[in-house]
Amino acid sequence: MVELELDHWKRQLAEHPLYRSINSVERLRVFMEHHVYAVWDFMSLAKRLQRELTFVDVPWTPRAVPGFARLINEIVLDEESDQDGRGGFASHFELYLAAMQEVGADTRAIKQVVAAVAQGQSPEEALATGGAPPAAQAFVSQTLTVARQAPLHGVVAAFFYGREDLIPTLFSALMTQWKVEGRPVERFVYYLERHIEVDGDKHGPMVRQLLEALCEGRPDRLDASRDIAQRVMRARLALWDAIYQAMV
Repeated sequence: MVELELDHWKRQLAEHPLYRSINSVERLRVFMEHHVYAVWDFMSLAKRLQRELTFVDVPWTPRAVPGFARLINEIVLDEESDQDGRGGFASHFELYLAAMQEVGADTRAIKQVVAAVAQGQSPEEALATGGAPPAAQAFVSQTLTVARQAPLHGVVAAFFYGREDLIPTLFSALMTQWKVEGRPVERFVYYLERHIEVDGDKHGPMVRQLLEALCEGRPDRLDASRDIAQRVMRARLALWDAIYQAMV
């Protein structure tokens, strides 16, 4: 039922004119300089789930459901230390930065933001002072609000409907419709293909099972999950709209 109610948003995102508008390296740079913030903030959702579903303190004690711990640890393993396609390992964020550098996109702003957060500055202040695009600031702000404040089932709903279930559809549409010529985009294609593969075939089904287990027999949790799912998909649409407007 939740999926049916979200089809409207998913269809708008899958059919967005943004993908066809990426027809030059310059426009790809615009896309990446906005989208990189959504790559970065993803890990805040993942780490909230890892904190909830595993035990990361000393001394260690076991969590009640080892299967949930296994699920999130497998996801974090891939997202934080995936194969880099060249015989090594890297986080997906680092893969994205490498892809940006390959096409000549500007990585200074996102690096400044991440460095400021690492030094103790609040993400909101770092984004504002570091030069992040306003649409990216709004997107990250909503992600962090969910990661910090939502109950566990709400975070899982955002993680599933806004990321693991959605990303393969969006990235497949991007790879099908874009027409970039004149510069190698090997690293970006590798990044997209890895997400289509691991999110669609592995992570998505795993997170769906977790969400179903958390909401089973709880209509209130289903309603809350639906609300958060709509919120995160609207936020993605707003980000896509802003990137599209920045290109035309």
